[in-house]
Amino acid sequence: GIYEFTMGATGDVVKARYSYNYVQEDGIWKIQHHHSSVMPEEIAVGKSISEDEVRSLFSLWNDALATLDPKKVAARYAKSGVLLPTVSDTPRTDFSSI
Repeated sequence: GIYEFTMGATGDVVKARYSYNYVQEDGIWKIQHHHSSVMPEEIAVGKSISEDEVRSLFSLWNDALATLDPKKVAARYAKSGVLLPTVSDTPRTDFSSI
C-alpha cells in the first residue's frame, strides 16, 4: 500500500509504500515480514511500467545471476538498494554484502 506520514521533528510530509506478509500463529494472524520505504518520486506521481518492461528487468537480473559472478548481480541493484535474501535472515544493504 501507499501512505503519507508527517515527520515529528520537521513536520515534513513523506509519501511511502509498505507491504506485509502474515502468518497464523495459535489462530492469530501476525506480521512475519514488514517492509516500508520512502517512495521514489517517479512512482509517487504514478508513472507506470508495462509487463514487458517488468519481464525485461527481471531477465537482466536473472541473466546476471546465471553468470555466477556476484559483482554482476550486485551491479543490478541501486546504490541504496536492499536485498532481503530468500535463505538468510540478514538484509544485504550495500554492494559488498549483496
